[in-house]
Amino acid sequence: MSVSDHPATEDELRRQLAACYRLVAHFGMDDLIYNHISARVPGSDHHFLINPYGMFFREITASSLLKIDLEGNKLCNGAGEVNRAGFVIHAAIHRARADAICVLHLHSDAATAVSALPEGLLPVSQFAMHFHNRIGIHPYEGVALDLEEQDRLVADIGQHRVLLLRNHGFLTVGQTIPEAFMLAYYFERAARIQLKAQAAAAASGGSLALPPPEVSEKAARQFTEFAGDIKRPGFREWPGFLRLLRDVAPGYAD
Repeated sequence: MSVSDHPATEDELRRQLAACYRLVAHFGMDDLIYNHISARVPGSDHHFLINPYGMFFREITASSLLKIDLEGNKLCNGAGEVNRAGFVIHAAIHRARADAICVLHLHSDAATAVSALPEGLLPVSQFAMHFHNRIGIHPYEGVALDLEEQDRLVADIGQHRVLLLRNHGFLTVGQTIPEAFMLAYYFERAARIQLKAQAAAAASGGSLALPPPEVSEKAARQFTEFAGDIKRPGFREWPGFLRLLRDVAPGYAD
């Protein structure tokens, strides 16, 4: 099956989602038992898979993932419960966005730091051009436990594929699991590079050399308008990631 296609069965989706959890852990973007990645179950607009509360990302396997509905009800016999904050955030996006096959939410260090900067993510690097003028911003409201926040989350992300959560982290939305992962991977790298560049500029008394807005917009279109033979993020990288997991986390598909 091409990774550009949606998995045809729940079993295939479970394996692909478990791989995504292991990759986030491998690249050091996880946060103990917190954070969540969800994926909509094929054949249903109302059910999705998510991690059981209490497991590290490096422990997630295909069979350990929980299936729940948009009300947070468990639809499987898997062990563990769902993190309420995970349900509140993910159910909101899955309900509102037909294209939200995968929703990935992280508290990674650099992205969380950038979320506290008034300017947010700047076009400092080519990695950041993926997201130029293509990020929603959601103000911090405390831990996401209140259902009333769902409408505001949905309004703030709009049709963007990335939502910067002020003082909290970020989330990505993908039409495939590989797409959601690659958006997160590049967002974290862009944030990390920005923080290093800002620190160096501050230390030297200099400033950042940013491209003209029209150049940043051109690059963003090149990354986000998937024309011709250009595939969605993850299309080419995902097979290599699976080869990596065979070496570092071979049990993810169990």
